[in-house]
Amino acid sequence: MKLPAGYRLVWAGEFGDLQEAKKRLEIIVPISLVLIIGLLYAQFNSLRDSLLTLAGIPFAVAGGVLALYVSGLNFSISAAIGFVSLFGVSVMDGILMITYYNHERQLRGGTPTDAMFRAASSRMRPLLMTALSACIGLFPAAISTGIGSQVQRPLATVFVGGMLVGPFMLLIAVPALRMTFLGGENHVAEGEQE
Repeated sequence: MKLPAGYRLVWAGEFGDLQEAKKRLEIIVPISLVLIIGLLYAQFNSLRDSLLTLAGIPFAVAGGVLALYVSGLNFSISAAIGFVSLFGVSVMDGILMITYYNHERQLRGGTPTDAMFRAASSRMRPLLMTALSACIGLFPAAISTGIGSQVQRPLATVFVGGMLVGPFMLLIAVPALRMTFLGGENHVAEGEQE
């Protein structure tokens, strides 16, 4: 649209707020991820363990995106906040798994595969119960249609979808992914024993 001299087009209202919030999130989300990796490195003293802790995030995000698609909702600032919350829970689950894996390796020894199997099987119930309780708690908000639902519904939908998919994949696919990177420890341990 060509405007006469002296006129300009400025987006305002909800669309303008959405654009401003997206610009802020483009800065805040990467900073948050860097801070999370820094905290994980301080916890594990290993970049590999820190990155493996983040391995569940893509699955949780895929669950959130799938939930938005199935429910027919658009990406919004509320949904973005749901994704940020999902990052936090996914990282927490990853910390539990890696910490318990390291504990099993130090306490019982054995192969990395055995330690990961023990870690995944012993953490399965707490992870699934946490995910299920979060889904049950937020499900009414995810299906609400009343006043204020346009704000709470995208956040709850993302969180419920991510919590349904994320923990299951954390227990099924992520241990296999981790074993791909942790499998080299077995050869090192065998070489040290000889």
